[in-house]
Amino acid sequence: MGRLITLLAIALVSLGVTAQCVAPAALKPGDTVAILSLAGTPGDSVAERAGKVLEQWGFKVKYGKHIYTRHHTYAGTVDERVADLLEALDDPEVKAIISTRGGYGSAMLLPTLTRERLARCNKWIVGYSDITAMHSALVCAGRMSIHGNMCGYMGRHSATDSLNLLLRDVLTGKRPVYTVPAHQFNRAGTATGIVVGGNMSVFSNIAGSRDFDFLDRDNIADKDLILFFEDVGESIPRVASMLTQLKVKGVFERTRGIIVGRFTDYDLRDGYSSMEQMLQEYLAEYPDIPVCYDFPASHDENWNRPMIEGATATLTVTADGATLIYHY
Repeated sequence: MGRLITLLAIALVSLGVTAQCVAPAALKPGDTVAILSLAGTPGDSVAERAGKVLEQWGFKVKYGKHIYTRHHTYAGTVDERVADLLEALDDPEVKAIISTRGGYGSAMLLPTLTRERLARCNKWIVGYSDITAMHSALVCAGRMSIHGNMCGYMGRHSATDSLNLLLRDVLTGKRPVYTVPAHQFNRAGTATGIVVGGNMSVFSNIAGSRDFDFLDRDNIADKDLILFFEDVGESIPRVASMLTQLKVKGVFERTRGIIVGRFTDYDLRDGYSSMEQMLQEYLAEYPDIPVCYDFPASHDENWNRPMIEGATATLTVTADGATLIYHY
């Protein structure tokens, strides 16, 4: 089947047809949302507090068996976490999956999840940070997913919190339009492409990997990318090294627009005035790519709007600010 999908994609390209990532079905009242721990173990009652918000929105909630399991730094062994995920993927009642938290370990699940298996996933999967690995795999399989706040933020805030409502709106089929103020390092221009990225350290590791290479020319036909990234606790030289990884893997060859989220909890011992200064100098090599800085994607959960990975969008950067409009 995997070979058939590949051959079909090649045929579509030869016919001039653009194969798009598929958006899961929009949720409606009464639908079920599964809460799982795909990476680390959350604090006590995190899942249940988020579940109450989902129930106030009119959804039913199912909880994975290993949400609070502890295996070293992970929420259970790889087999336990995969079992929870496959159970939710195979459950016809479940229409979306929200991770309790990030941490470490979601990439460990990917060798068990074939591209064919993920291509049958007609459910929104929500998370950020370490869950970036899952988003990259889903884009490779031709499925959209949501890079956004998880159960921690959801449960600490009300069902009418503005960021919680943004997530609800995306889950129920609304397309967000984001407008952000001008930044001194912004580079003007307009770009259209598939939105990919997320946590910089996780994304730079998985991009170009053997089984989940979303840049594979035999995968989706639309290869133009809008790349977004953010991170926490990474030094400026480390982020520069990650940019070089993306460069040598060929990511920038197909990048038409760049969205820089917020980098938090780093120090300035490396001779730069800010992370943004280093990024501006590094990205000067690509003068034709419009760049937007200080976009609300961040480990600061108050500055972390839902991004639809795998969706086609247009980024417009002008002297007055930047706008991101989705077209899926």
